[in-house]
Amino acid sequence: MTNGDSRPLGELISGLVSDISGLFRKEIELAKTEASSKLSNALSGLEMFAIGLVLAIGAVGIMLAAIVNGLGAILVAMGFREANADAIASLVVALVVGLAAWVAISRGIAIVRNTSPTLPRTANSLRRDAEVVKEKMS
Repeated sequence: MTNGDSRPLGELISGLVSDISGLFRKEIELAKTEASSKLSNALSGLEMFAIGLVLAIGAVGIMLAAIVNGLGAILVAMGFREANADAIASLVVALVVGLAAWVAISRGIAIVRNTSPTLPRTANSLRRDAEVVKEKMS
């Protein structure tokens, strides 16, 4: 009981616990506020990403239609009847795009299968923190 503080030890410890719990509550509130702000920003970004993705898909569709029409015109110029040229052009473009999609999907699945869901760095950090707390409590 230094510095002229005549309060009992139990009261001082109770005050310390109260101060620490209040500090933790304030830190949690700050974290919630910060996370909420970041989540709001991330959602705005995701909305713009989704809009861009929809427009990109439309652009790819238009580009593929142009490729089919161009290939069909080339085939007509080579002497194919228009109906046959359109069918062959559509089939060729569909096969090429389908093959590219299959390769991309296969690679994506392989990457996901080879990704471990564990968080080793976080687990190690938490383990070290727990050891430090145990040492301090001993």
